[in-house]
Amino acid sequence: MFDLDGVVYLGPEPVVGAPESIADLRELGVRVGFVTNNAGRSPDVVVEHLNELGIECDADDVVTSAQAIAQLMARELPAGSKVLACGSQALADEMTAVGFNLVPDHTHAPDAVVQGYDPDMCFPRLDDAAFAVQRGARWYGSNTDINRPTNLGMTPGAGSQIACVRVCVDVDPIVAGKPYPPLLQETIRRMAATRPIFVGDRLDTDIEGANNVEIDSFLVFTGAHGKWELARAIPKQRPTAIGHDLRGLLRPRREAVWNGDEVTCRGATARVVAGRIEVSAPLADLSQQLDALWAIVHLTWHSPELDATASLAALDRLP
Repeated sequence: MFDLDGVVYLGPEPVVGAPESIADLRELGVRVGFVTNNAGRSPDVVVEHLNELGIECDADDVVTSAQAIAQLMARELPAGSKVLACGSQALADEMTAVGFNLVPDHTHAPDAVVQGYDPDMCFPRLDDAAFAVQRGARWYGSNTDINRPTNLGMTPGAGSQIACVRVCVDVDPIVAGKPYPPLLQETIRRMAATRPIFVGDRLDTDIEGANNVEIDSFLVFTGAHGKWELARAIPKQRPTAIGHDLRGLLRPRREAVWNGDEVTCRGATARVVAGRIEVSAPLADLSQQLDALWAIVHLTWHSPELDATASLAALDRLP
């Protein structure tokens, strides 16, 4: 199960190796699903984008946070409830698809407010959402990603828009997207997955989300988070495995082996010397640097006080 932004593509461009790797997985008989916290685009738009990038996909392969929050709300609210949708048309369409009646603003006394990412969001709409929540409307959010990776850099995400409303109210929204369980639970159900692994670029959403539903996770370094964040990761944000990009899914899994106070991964050994982590390993290529990183982070996770600055800085091919 793949996250999209920063994993499969960066804006209009595919991540290097992504189309080929996904095709190779399918050739091996692996079921592939695409999961996105981005509620700003409909599944059909996601499918079109992936197909344009050379990635075979249809609507059954895509699950969005807008779909997941709509299903969650349908379970919690009476049929026909009035909903103020503060998001894109894709989010509004998911609300009507499950039988809610959309209202244009807070003066229509909505039963619920739902927020999702919208690149055209403006402050008057956020004001209206805040007024409705202050007047008792139940508050839902597609996801809380504070930013989004693109081919040009990071941009504000749905979490930034939700945070604008949060500073005006005294409640938190009910959220479907990663790291909260509903989105991945919905994906696992729809894919009939029995041994799922979630592939992502963010520790605080993708990896934590996988851990929250107790499935394996695979961190790639093509999006939001890199070696520095991984070394400092708290327990609930630690991945099962790592690879530079999706091509790593088709290679043998890295294993970290403890030997006393040393950790070895393939040809790399990380040890503690005078409170600092030192690595003995060839670092000529990217794969070797990933081996060293996997050894280093197991030491930092066990003893966060250790100084890993020099050893991480030496991994100059990793972000």
